[in-house]
Amino acid sequence: MSLIATSVPGSQAPFLAVEVGSTIVAIAIGFAWPTLGCKWFPRLEAALARFARKKGLAVLVVGITAVLLRLLILPSSPIPHPFIHDDFSFLLAADTFSHGRLTNPTPVMWTHFESFHIDMKPTYMSMYFPAQGLVLAVGKVVLGNPWFGLLIATALMCAAICWMLQAWLPPSWAFLGGLMAVVHLGLFSYWVDTYAGAGSLAALGGALVLGGLPRFLRWIRIRHALLMSLGVVLLANTRPFEGLLLCLVVAGYLCHYFLRGKNPPSLSRVVLHSAPALALLAAMCVGMGYYNYRVFGSPFTLPYTINRATYGVAPYFIWQSPRPAPVFRNEQMRDLYVGEELDYYEKVHSKLYVPILLYRSFAVTRFFTGLSLLPALLLLKRVSRDRRIRFLFVFVYVAVAALATQVFLVPHYFAPFTAALYAVGLQCARHMRQWKPGGNPTGMTLVRFMVAACLFVVCLRPFVSFMHFGLGDRGSVAWQWLGTENFGKPRADIESALEGLPGQQLAIVRYSASHKPDDEWVYNCADINASKVIWARELDPASNQKLIDFYRNRKVWLIQPDLQQAPVSPYPAQEISQESFTKVVK
Repeated sequence: MSLIATSVPGSQAPFLAVEVGSTIVAIAIGFAWPTLGCKWFPRLEAALARFARKKGLAVLVVGITAVLLRLLILPSSPIPHPFIHDDFSFLLAADTFSHGRLTNPTPVMWTHFESFHIDMKPTYMSMYFPAQGLVLAVGKVVLGNPWFGLLIATALMCAAICWMLQAWLPPSWAFLGGLMAVVHLGLFSYWVDTYAGAGSLAALGGALVLGGLPRFLRWIRIRHALLMSLGVVLLANTRPFEGLLLCLVVAGYLCHYFLRGKNPPSLSRVVLHSAPALALLAAMCVGMGYYNYRVFGSPFTLPYTINRATYGVAPYFIWQSPRPAPVFRNEQMRDLYVGEELDYYEKVHSKLYVPILLYRSFAVTRFFTGLSLLPALLLLKRVSRDRRIRFLFVFVYVAVAALATQVFLVPHYFAPFTAALYAVGLQCARHMRQWKPGGNPTGMTLVRFMVAACLFVVCLRPFVSFMHFGLGDRGSVAWQWLGTENFGKPRADIESALEGLPGQQLAIVRYSASHKPDDEWVYNCADINASKVIWARELDPASNQKLIDFYRNRKVWLIQPDLQQAPVSPYPAQEISQESFTKVVK
């Protein structure tokens, strides 16, 4: 996935300064005025604790809160436009599924429609696993917009994290963890503000597995086995590598428990209550095999495989070697796969590996916790000896190991471990809360005001544009505070204008020599020929003429995204009035 630097226009002071400042103030209060708030904080905490003990209601409230708050901030952070490669790829899958198909035939003029993270052969389809596309399709068919499917999936993730935490921590801390998931992942992160991350679904899957595990071992009930099985299905269809690592650890723990644990249940009882879950997993394997057969030509050909074999040069894992560069039919794809990706791979393999690894660790941790809650992680070493959550530390170690082996990295790669990371972080906060240097409740005050600082930053985020704060770029700060801003708007505006013209349109895209491959415009719907607007890549003159002849009943436009003035004009081969388009745009 590509999340390359793109600045938010019209911004000045960095929003990061607000986050840093509020964190410093929280720490200063904890040390300078350790008794501040001791009169009214306990009453608030007691009320929340009483509510959190109603576990089912607490889980429901977390999920509803995620939906309502995100809808509430729609005026400042509206439904996003697609703007990165993965957005369009997942939306292609959603469009395909919403029309009742698993894939699409290769278009006749496919070389002009070739684009990033899209397979053209053996069929025309997204290169990714299908779960995210299915969720977006549900949003499109049932609620009228694919983003609503993503919003519901994110709310379910937050609720599932709360449910998982209830199995490992006291109810009040589990409820707090669910709310922190809403704050950090459900409002402004790219997990909900792009169509691309698939982080919400993978985190939901991980939470179901880790929340169902202790419940199943305690009661051996069918529903808990089914929930764990559903979690495995989500992991297998979103982040299969990291999901497999998580499931291997869980499987190892289950084997140890049933073979060598104290008073394990009878094998017949376990098998009986696990049968429906195993049947669900078997159905998933059959379904995935059939999907792979229809889309990629073989039940054993997994998503990603054909696309990376066709275009990829840099490998995914650091122990692998680059492949020979294939023959590219356009410079933009060469620039990404041979330029940016291979350059980054070489940096990882150079002396920069350790600094890159350290930066990755900080960036990913900050994505999940924000700066305000980072100080609690200073107690990690102490918490690692805590028997209550010692098993969850295994997942933290596995996540770090996975982080160290992959060439490319964005936070949703670690989504399967989200619930475990939150459990460990909350336990750190619980230990910090007990810290009383000199008899003063410094630790308690620190935790209280770190949470308050976190909420302050979130409340301020919708007013970023009004206060002229900058969010940095998509590759660092804005992973967490992304919002929708103006990303993808230029392309969306031109497409809307073209759709407003009478008749069908053909938009041929011409890039400049300095074009950045991350800003790609050539993406289409599932049924290209039936689309009101077709986006095509400009190639050589002979190929362009064949394209125009094939779509001779369409008006042809030249789109030049890299031009500041007049990015849209009639294609030179057509006699089309520029004024007709200008009137529609205005």
